[in-house]
Amino acid sequence: MKLLLLAPASVIHTQRWVEALHGRGVQLVLATQHDGASWRAPTGVRVVRLPHGGSAGYFRNVPALRRLLRDEQPDLLNAHYASGYGTTAALAGFRPWLLSVWGSDVYDFPYESGIKGRLKGWLLRRNLRQADAVASTSEAMARQVRRLVPGIDPVAVTPFGIDTERFAPQPPSLPHAHDGIVIGTVKTLAPKYGIDLLLRAFAQVLSAAGSNAALSLVIVGDGPQRAELEALSHTLGIAAQVRFVGAVSHTEVPQWLNRFDLYVAASRLDSESFGVAVLEASACGLPVVVSDVGGLPEVVVQGETGLVVPREDVAALAQAMQQLIADPELRRRFGAAGRARVLAHYGWPHSVDAMLRCFDEVVARHARRRQALSDE
Repeated sequence: MKLLLLAPASVIHTQRWVEALHGRGVQLVLATQHDGASWRAPTGVRVVRLPHGGSAGYFRNVPALRRLLRDEQPDLLNAHYASGYGTTAALAGFRPWLLSVWGSDVYDFPYESGIKGRLKGWLLRRNLRQADAVASTSEAMARQVRRLVPGIDPVAVTPFGIDTERFAPQPPSLPHAHDGIVIGTVKTLAPKYGIDLLLRAFAQVLSAAGSNAALSLVIVGDGPQRAELEALSHTLGIAAQVRFVGAVSHTEVPQWLNRFDLYVAASRLDSESFGVAVLEASACGLPVVVSDVGGLPEVVVQGETGLVVPREDVAALAQAMQQLIADPELRRRFGAAGRARVLAHYGWPHSVDAMLRCFDEVVARHARRRQALSDE
């Protein structure tokens, strides 16, 4: 199969799909209006930088995409992200095409207030309707697509895969900053991800445990809220037990996860649509605590691989953390079950199989439709 992938080269998920699909023998062209920075596509993958950037680029790049599709003649166009690249794909008029939704494109983009929000909602729904099929990383997001466009069919579930060789339990390569239990998270420091909730819950845990408790919180990631969150840690009186690491490369994430005893994702918005970071933590053998938003409950089995708590509920989050802090055997059992579940359901081979099945079904359905038209 020859695939033209229309997606941001700057995003790790795009890069991993390119590498995985190329490894399975898919002839692949990546068209993008985003710079891949230091990433280098595998030998044999053609990367085409579209001429225009920014929001207007999703419209202005349509002629360039049409020329590329005419020259390459792929079997399938797969656009990732329903609002931006989905608009470019819809306007290009190529068939067949698959639209992969990611999260904020279907949870946040169509719900802005005022006339701008209504226009965005109309644009997104039009893109979803025009695609030959839609793919979602989670069942929760597939349901959201059906809420936006009732009766839409099909919506395939094609989860992101986890590299279970890189994300695996290993002896820590970096020493703990503190003795005792290390609670950690790897997230962008933005309101969506609830780092403020985690800080407040950690303050409650420390208060209940006493000033001499050997507990620390490590926050890996950077973002617009960093200064605000650091100030909050001082206000809460927990700054001495909290470490803000800053941004790290994706290749460094496994070694940070292996410094943790417990992973927490306190996200507050349903646009946390899948939970890749949670699965990476589970793959490293960590017990997890997550909020009940978006796709997070799908990747955690309550009481088996971790604990799921209500969103925005600081007390429930603190209680779940306390439960795992107090029980080393429960942490060990949840971590082992989490890794086993990732190996069984979320390794890259499973995810690539699901995506390839989706590709084949879309192409075959389009061929049957063309044949039926020609027989009339």
